[in-house]
Amino acid sequence: MNSPRTTLYRDKSNAKLMGVCSGIADYTGVDTLWVRLGFLVLTFAGLAGITIPGYFIAGILLSKKPPHLYKDADEQKYWQRVRQSPKRTAREIRARFRDVDRRLAEVEHHYVSSNPRLSAEIERLR
Repeated sequence: MNSPRTTLYRDKSNAKLMGVCSGIADYTGVDTLWVRLGFLVLTFAGLAGITIPGYFIAGILLSKKPPHLYKDADEQKYWQRVRQSPKRTAREIRARFRDVDRRLAEVEHHYVSSNPRLSAEIERLR
């Protein structure tokens, strides 16, 4: 799972300072406001010695988010769900494929049962 879409980036397009909070928000799917408020709460709760240097270290170490990482908002939401729970996303995709397969089988059954010549041709090919 080393895809560019599953990597934590600094999001300079929504940045206030270095883009670390907006990058974390993009990565997790949480609203940027809540990430920034969480950072402020941790800072004023006596953890300023950890949060402020951690913020600047992350700002230096994290790569800048590529400008065209996602095609649209739906793709961005999909990759956020993948990062949050890859197993759940895989189950959802398998369920969608099973549904598509079931629907295709119904279509095939409809056409084959209503067309005996097509049915005989398919049986002959098997």
